[in-house]
Amino acid sequence: MTFREDALAGRVALITGGGSGIGFGIAKAFAAAGAKLVLASRNAERLETAIGELKAMGAEAIAVTADVRKFEDVESAVKTAVDTFGHLDVMVANAAGNFVVPLAEMSPNAWKVVIDIDLNGTFHCAKAAYPALKTSSFGGRFIAISTTRALEGWPGCAHAGAAKAGIMSLMRTLCGEWGPDGIRCNTIAPGAIGDTEGVKRIYEEAGRKELELSSIPLGAFGKTSDIASAAVFLCSDAGAYITGADIVVDGGRNRSRSSTGVKVEATEAAE
Repeated sequence: MTFREDALAGRVALITGGGSGIGFGIAKAFAAAGAKLVLASRNAERLETAIGELKAMGAEAIAVTADVRKFEDVESAVKTAVDTFGHLDVMVANAAGNFVVPLAEMSPNAWKVVIDIDLNGTFHCAKAAYPALKTSSFGGRFIAISTTRALEGWPGCAHAGAAKAGIMSLMRTLCGEWGPDGIRCNTIAPGAIGDTEGVKRIYEEAGRKELELSSIPLGAFGKTSDIASAAVFLCSDAGAYITGADIVVDGGRNRSRSSTGVKVEATEAAE
């Protein structure tokens, strides 16, 4: 979907895990809609490549190396955004980590790592961005990337499923707490996104592509641009009256399979 070039004009957005995958897809769509960008990631090499591509599009964009598990890193990224562009209007908590391991075989550290990146990282993004978002002249936007697996149960990925469920609860709470400050808080739940390393590794290279496609009513994997379009919509004037929502972008997959039939799988880590 193509939005007007000024759909996000004047807005400044910070995207964690913005150097690749869904995060970078959102960054490109935001840039095309006129936003100024701050990309945060632990991977400096990915950031350099991503910023180069955004600047080639004519976007104003900067990179900040940050680990969302550390509040001071996220706080510093927000400060850099405000110091550079004068304000912050959009925070996208996208950085995530995941890997397949049954709970009986999962180490306490494995659980902690994913909870720290996914759930605690989202809290850090919210806490750090709040002072800036509440002063946004456009009405602040806080978006977190979730998954439909959060509500189904996720055999093989209990840590990520629990973290994402926690994120959904957190965002619904913030909807109530931050609404009076004009901040809209929503989640986006992607399905299987074909132009990501996660889907290539988990489905295509494992010979499970056709099986997974058979569970999607629309018959095709999604694209990062599909998730990005949802994010642009929520952050534009068209999304001004939407808060507390979970926007599912999965081609209908979550409606075509029972919770008892969830397959063991992993999603793409955003970093």
